[in-house]
Amino acid sequence: MESLKNFVAGQWVAGQGAGTTLHDPVTGEALVTVSSAGLDLGAAFAFARQQGGAALRALSYGERAALLSRIGEVLVANRDAYDEIATRNSGTVKSDSAVDIDGAIYTLGQYARWGAKLGEARLLLDGEPVALAKDNAFASQHVMTPTRGVALFINAFNFPAWGLWEKAAPALLSGVPVIVKPATATAWLTQRMVADVVAAGILPLGALSVVCGSSAGLLDQLQGEDVLSFTGSAETAAVIRSHPAVVRHSVRVNIEADSLNSALLLPVAEGSEALSLFAREVAREMTVKSGQKCTAIRRAFVPRALYTAAAELIAAQLRKTVVGNPRDATVRMGALVSQEQKRHVEEGLVTLLSEATVLHDGRATPLVGAGPESACVAPVLLGCEQPVTATRVHDTEVFGPVATLMPYDDLAQAQALVRRGAGSLACSLYGDDPAALAACATELADLHGRVHIVTPAVARLHTGHGNVMPQSLHGGPGRAGGGEELGGLRALNFYHRRSALQAAPEVLAALGPATRL
Repeated sequence: MESLKNFVAGQWVAGQGAGTTLHDPVTGEALVTVSSAGLDLGAAFAFARQQGGAALRALSYGERAALLSRIGEVLVANRDAYDEIATRNSGTVKSDSAVDIDGAIYTLGQYARWGAKLGEARLLLDGEPVALAKDNAFASQHVMTPTRGVALFINAFNFPAWGLWEKAAPALLSGVPVIVKPATATAWLTQRMVADVVAAGILPLGALSVVCGSSAGLLDQLQGEDVLSFTGSAETAAVIRSHPAVVRHSVRVNIEADSLNSALLLPVAEGSEALSLFAREVAREMTVKSGQKCTAIRRAFVPRALYTAAAELIAAQLRKTVVGNPRDATVRMGALVSQEQKRHVEEGLVTLLSEATVLHDGRATPLVGAGPESACVAPVLLGCEQPVTATRVHDTEVFGPVATLMPYDDLAQAQALVRRGAGSLACSLYGDDPAALAACATELADLHGRVHIVTPAVARLHTGHGNVMPQSLHGGPGRAGGGEELGGLRALNFYHRRSALQAAPEVLAALGPATRL
């Protein structure tokens, strides 16, 4: 069985020991092993800072953007291999694999185009000069320069492709080298993408490294100029924030953690198109990638008078979902990524059922091409008719094909229920009254990274509640981690340091090739 190597300090290095075996979540087949034991992490970080960072910073933003374009071309050329790995290691159907793989390629392409417009600039200006003396004889100009450390990414299992490139694209465009530690369970796809880019010789050595296996020792290497981006559980996020190296060096940290995202249907007439759009999106979010998305809808709220109708419409959509082996052409939803994840989902369901009842149970339908020993779990729609007095449905995220439908009595109550998620990545609103939707969106915006508003007018145009577009902010306050990613060129802020340069106008004019964001 192949043991995936790590790429550090410009070399492919095998980890020591037997390592961890990655499995096919449908068949249980052992695929590859990974190990990071024995790596000289100190040397890896030093090489990335000194070699990779210096080489990237020697280029203009436009030149670094061109590198992103070339990476995208490599990924497109090898896409079929990535699709096969996703089927075997993540258990996803082709459409779900595309969400990850094509999403990664699209995001790279966007940052390549945005970066190209920065041209030959080697410095970013933040605003115009501000006078500090009479007649502008002495002024202050805020500038942004890339940090001279490493960008360490500790990523989640659900997006091994997109999770790498949505972070790496703005980092590399900024001129900051990347070390990625993918989640062990699905590390194969991340490692293969890095291997293809390395083989193509696109980036200077040290600009992109990958560590597969345990994350032990990685945080110990962090210094004050480094940045850390983590996607995963709130529990692990708390450990990261309190790590001695992070605290001692005031390391800049971006966290994307748990999120009890909501969908809210505003008061509409029964039979309205807005109700149908709401039901379709809830069902879609439950089943895309088997509900294993940080942005997936976990709580769905409707006017009490529409509760039964909404439940029936969502269930009707879910009954169309064929679950099983993604290799079968009739299957529309594959497996969870592992037996461990299946166990977490089953345990979470037990917790939610202390306050909810089952409205639709797809588990009653036999799997296609897969047995009960697989990591497949069919979608389950729950209902909680008294959400005001409930607690578990507002604080327990089941990371799988599970959502809870809840009725509300008035819009103020609905907004209060949504806010009990304590900070989320995304909230979607559905209705046909533009003024009411706009007012509701501004009421909820402070507690969500993104508010997705759907009316019948955009039924065929909107990008979807859970789809993370590079043009829009990804992240959220509170429970969601308090982080920010993407949002166009706003993503570059994380990898730059803002400084105020105070000088005579002629000095500020001599700063060299620069552009304003």
